Amino acid sequence: MNIDHTILTVLIFVPLAGAVLLALLPDKGKLMQWGALAVTLITFLCTLHLPAHYDYAAAAGTFQYEQNYDWIRSPAIRYHLGVDGLSMWLVVLTGFLAPLGVLVSWNTIGDRKKLFYTLFLLQQVAMLGIFVSLDLFLYYAFWEFSLVPMTLLIATFGRSSNRRRAAIKYFLYTFIPSAILLVGMLWVYARTGTFQLPDLAQLAANHSISNNSAALWLASIAFLVAFAVKVPVFPLHGWLSDAIAEAPTAAVMVLVGKLGLYSILRFSFSIFPEQSRHIAPLMIALGAIGIVYGALIALVQKDLKQLAAYGTLGHVSVVVLGIFTFTIAGIDGGIYATINEGIGAGAFFILLGILYERYGTYDMRDYGGLAAKLPWMVTLFVITTLSVIGLPMLNGFVGEFLVLTGSMQSAVAHHVAWTVLGTTGVIFTASYMLWMIQRVFYGDLNENTADVPVPDVTAREHLSLWPLVAVMLLMGVASPYWLRAIDTAGTYLAQEPLPTEPAASISPVDQQTQTTATQEATK
Repeated sequence: MNIDHTILTVLIFVPLAGAVLLALLPDKGKLMQWGALAVTLITFLCTLHLPAHYDYAAAAGTFQYEQNYDWIRSPAIRYHLGVDGLSMWLVVLTGFLAPLGVLVSWNTIGDRKKLFYTLFLLQQVAMLGIFVSLDLFLYYAFWEFSLVPMTLLIATFGRSSNRRRAAIKYFLYTFIPSAILLVGMLWVYARTGTFQLPDLAQLAANHSISNNSAALWLASIAFLVAFAVKVPVFPLHGWLSDAIAEAPTAAVMVLVGKLGLYSILRFSFSIFPEQSRHIAPLMIALGAIGIVYGALIALVQKDLKQLAAYGTLGHVSVVVLGIFTFTIAGIDGGIYATINEGIGAGAFFILLGILYERYGTYDMRDYGGLAAKLPWMVTLFVITTLSVIGLPMLNGFVGEFLVLTGSMQSAVAHHVAWTVLGTTGVIFTASYMLWMIQRVFYGDLNENTADVPVPDVTAREHLSLWPLVAVMLLMGVASPYWLRAIDTAGTYLAQEPLPTEPAASISPVDQQTQTTATQEATK
């Protein structure tokens, strides 16, 4: 046994052990900050083992660094972990953003630091567990666990008296669909006798999960709705603006998009491939509408956090449009854009947090003419803005280009019309982002902020931002390095399901025999 056989468990254990350690240490001076920074840096270094030793020539649909052990005999739950081209870079992204979140929270969290950094590390545990779990029950445990630290972070460390209301709204929006998801998972287990994703994907490819098409549809909707709320997909975004407005910067960097989008690709597409393709026209339409809706609402905002919230809705809608085209380019672009969202939105939220730390307001009407006072700040804002709007040579362009290319190749009805509508979002995104830059940094100095003595970007803040800028440039000019793993997942997920054959009645005994045979073959 070498580190390849334990690395995924190590990735989950390190932040978990760090959270326990911080909970036991006294909250004195900067001990919590330094402890959290050390834990997150160790976790990030461990994530780099994955791309360094990944077999890029492996067949599509296979998993690497697998661990598969018995956990509970009845029901049949296994400790099954693994990554592929879809999840590997999301694991690395999660590890990469965590130390940056600690750095940006260094001075902003002054009270109850032990609670904040413990919850932050537990949130990282939940996210890493979601990305590496290949057992449905294990995945669901991490999925539900992720709600708790995020809700507490919003409720405890939100910026206004509205924080508890925002936390309750976020929890209810995500918990209720998750309960329906559990029902769908239990139905799948009752029909197949397994929670193992590779086994379920194989059964789904052979149309062997169930011959009851109505029940399959209901189960697929249970999965899709739970994931769509988490993304969020328009019009299920009711929790988004309040949660982003209240959440502390380190929490909001990981709040939106990644978990829901990954879950759609991993579970909805694998377990319900036929149903996912049937609902694709609706999802493409919602994606295109969400792009334009989010951009137009962002265009009229005066609050910077609200602008960021609706801009985020537009960007995750780009991913929804891409992945439901079921083309290789569209899915590759959707996965790439999911990573881009973590990079670009992470940098943008950090910059907004720094600005709020200086002036205590997110209202654009209180700003103006800051470029002369804060040259490094405006430089980083402009670079991040150009990344978000998809300037060629930066990371945002690659994902958007692949999504729109794949959307034009799709066989879905009216795909050209929806692609044209979605493409207009590029123009609107450039409009509201550049308008924000002009309002905040150029023109005359605003009397509300003109006389406030504030420093430009500090060394610690430079350290939290320039790694993101470097990744923006690298992902823009060296995209094949990331796409060689992503493309294997995109190729696998874009495959057409086998034609449906007349289904014979399958008894529970036959199902269990078939599942056992599949598990043995997998071993």
